[in-house]
Amino acid sequence: MRIGVMIGPEKGDSARKLSRMLDDIEWAETAGLDTAWIPQIPTDFDALITIALMGMKTTRIELGTAVVPLQAQHPIALARQALSAQAAAGGRLALGVGPSHHWIVQDMLGLPYTKPAAYTRDYLDVLNAGLRGPGQVDIENDTFAVHNPLDLGPVAPVPVLIAALGPVMLRIAGEQADGTILWMADERAVADHVVPKITKAAAEAGRPAPRIIAGLPVCLCSPSEVDEAKARANRILGEAEVSPNYQRLLEQGSARDIGDICVAGDERAIAAGLRRFADAGATDLSVRLLPIGDTRDELIASKRRTREMIAELAKELR
Repeated sequence: MRIGVMIGPEKGDSARKLSRMLDDIEWAETAGLDTAWIPQIPTDFDALITIALMGMKTTRIELGTAVVPLQAQHPIALARQALSAQAAAGGRLALGVGPSHHWIVQDMLGLPYTKPAAYTRDYLDVLNAGLRGPGQVDIENDTFAVHNPLDLGPVAPVPVLIAALGPVMLRIAGEQADGTILWMADERAVADHVVPKITKAAAEAGRPAPRIIAGLPVCLCSPSEVDEAKARANRILGEAEVSPNYQRLLEQGSARDIGDICVAGDERAIAAGLRRFADAGATDLSVRLLPIGDTRDELIASKRRTREMIAELAKELR
């Protein structure tokens, strides 16, 4: 199982955010982590531009988006941007995309959020063709009529991963992509819902076994602080639970909220928690470092302790 870490912008001005993210990716590569996952936050840094910059600072670690909303740009524009980032990263990009949620696409962007699964299927027809470039992209389906030349070609194949939560999206991910990126999925949801559906779809389409990237918050703390960590996870990460997509995914498992999914405790407890996801069928873990503390210095120290422990665990869990 590959172990990765989420790296994303936090509060502060743009220059400081960028410097912090570049410091974080240099640490992740030096620490020997396999992957880093860059979220596309609706109000903040562009994930693919960030990856292009990170690619110039690193040589080994895989860099993935988690995830780029499809509706925000034409598939040819996304293919062009991804191929550019792939070149900057020396072939280490993993392109995570998804149909996002109504509160982003409809409420924020003012775009229609109808039939997101069908839209994703049609979008992937164009995107996959563009990523295979260079050459003419000629795709006509229910959503797109594209006849567009591309001079760009990939310096290495670009794996495409879909944020697939429900049965239809998991089937699309298995048939047309290289795997799925998850959030709000506990071990039971991974084992009983995600793995069987996406694996079956990939096999029937004649594709390799899919990657299954499970995102989860992790906090190294004493047993007496576990409840504090779970409460903090609910407080700072729980807003996404209002999405019907995530609600349906929670129903596939045993967790009620992100606090239940949070892996918190001492080194032994965290190692056991990560192994449960591996046993459930996750091929990759995307760790969202969750610090606890009452002051900025305490939060920084907590985050550093957790990330150093994750780097050591990664060596054991491979």
